[in-house]
This record gives sequence, structure tokens and C-alpha cells, in this order.
Amino acid sequence: MPRIPEKFESLYDALMAKRKLTHLDDAGRAAMVDVGAKAVTARRAVAEGFVLLLPETLQAIAEERVPKGEVLAVARVAGILAAKRTGELIPLCHPLPVESVGVDFDLPSFEPLDGEERVRLRVKAVATISAKTGVEMEALTAVAVAALTIYDMCKGIDKGMIIEGVRVIEKSGGRSGSFIA
Repeated sequence: MPRIPEKFESLYDALMAKRKLTHLDDAGRAAMVDVGAKAVTARRAVAEGFVLLLPETLQAIAEERVPKGEVLAVARVAGILAAKRTGELIPLCHPLPVESVGVDFDLPSFEPLDGEERVRLRVKAVATISAKTGVEMEALTAVAVAALTIYDMCKGIDKGMIIEGVRVIEKSGGRSGSFIA
């Protein structure tokens, strides 16, 4: 890491004292956050992501003509299962007994926007729990795995699919309060 100029050291130290990374111990090593003293609160997170695919691929999904089967049904179940296993996939994520996970899809028009070759299939996940830590990672994992499942099931007919824009768009509960993107 580059050295901070001496005239900025005190400012840097003051900023870093206020903004401590929670997944690092005092020696700078990765560590799981201790949530033992935190209060249990109702928490909710909403995430989204997009799969960009050819209009013909979307048509095949909508008409259930994809050779591997019912794409959206399988992707929904894959996303829900992934959310339940998030603590096993993300090393410093707490394993949480999610109370509810839903995965839905917004099917766009079969016509791409002007100048675009592909259409954007939206994947949305909502996760809820009453716990000491949030469910953002579970919602994100549900979206990512559902999108990957769509890719896997459709790659035989559309090798150029793109997964993009996976992000938290809303969260509520906990000490940090609510967030809406």
C-alpha cells in the first residue's frame, strides 16, 4: 500500500478510526463479526439482477421450449436453495435460518430496446428473517444463483447471455435502518 504523505497522516488516522472494517480483526486479518450482543430485529432485503438474452431465447423460456426444461421454475428453486446455503458459500457470512425467500422474474417485451440486440430478464429476490444480522447476502445469493441457473439451462441456445447488475435495492431492520437504492 502506498505511504500516506506525512501532512495527511492525522486526517487519515481520524477517518480510519471512524470507519473500521467490521470483517477485520485488530491485526488486519479476516474475522467473522461477533453479533452476540446485537438485538434480534425483523429484517428484510430485496436484491435484483438481470440476464441479457436474445429475444428468441426469452420466447423459448416463455413458451417452455428450452430443451433442459422449465427454466424459470428451476431457477426459482435454485435461488431459494442457494439463499438457504449462503453461510456455507460466503466465508465470513453468518449461517442464518431464513424465514422466507421469494424469487420472481419480470419478463420484458420480446423486442429489444432501440439499438440493443438483447432483452433484459429481471431476477428479483426478497429474503426475511428475525435475527441479529441482515439477510442482504441471502437475497444477493438467491439472485445470482437464479441468474446462473438461467444461463446454465439456456447456454445451448444462447451462448452470449450476460449476467449483470446484481445489487441490493432495499433493506430494512437492524441498527443501520432502512436503505432504498
